[in-house]
Amino acid sequence: MQTIVLASNNAGKVREFNALLADLAFEVKPQKAFNLDSVEETGLSFVENALLKARHACQHTGLPALADDSGIEVDALQGAPGIYSARFAGADASDAQNCAQLLQQLEGVPAAQRGARFQCILVYMRHATDATPLICQGTWNGQILTAPQGDNGFGYDPVFYVPEFNCSAAQLSSVQKNQLSHRGQALRTLHEALKTLGLHA
Repeated sequence: MQTIVLASNNAGKVREFNALLADLAFEVKPQKAFNLDSVEETGLSFVENALLKARHACQHTGLPALADDSGIEVDALQGAPGIYSARFAGADASDAQNCAQLLQQLEGVPAAQRGARFQCILVYMRHATDATPLICQGTWNGQILTAPQGDNGFGYDPVFYVPEFNCSAAQLSSVQKNQLSHRGQALRTLHEALKTLGLHA
């Protein structure tokens, strides 16, 4: 079984990646399993940051790497927090602090103007000098609630309203979320691309 480094230590992402890629002939492990520190995200787009992270993981482990850069874009905030979603409330902010910061900035904004979308760019690099990395994208549209709801998921899930199910993303089951989410969409695209490379059981 081939080991793939995930350029993240987010336990939620590790679970989602392994669940959605379960039938492929490799195991996804977080970068901390290789004593690898995160690279500074100096890119100005999701694509740039995902490429930086994947290349960094390949360089320091000698293994293929997966990296995603994802975040939430809010219409009323001109697309913010965007690439700064993970550190919206500060460099070491928790998920709860980031959600609180978002709700504070949207205080008084009516429901019709609270449109938002999760974006995910997923990159797979075979090695550090891979000139043709696989790049997959997923987008999940919804709205921002006025208060957190639910305790499943992570990140901005508790404040992201999913119209199809009339609940927050944090109130969905893992199966439902994987079917709808930006990361689930990007992973399914990646899954098909990896199959064409013969990387499946």
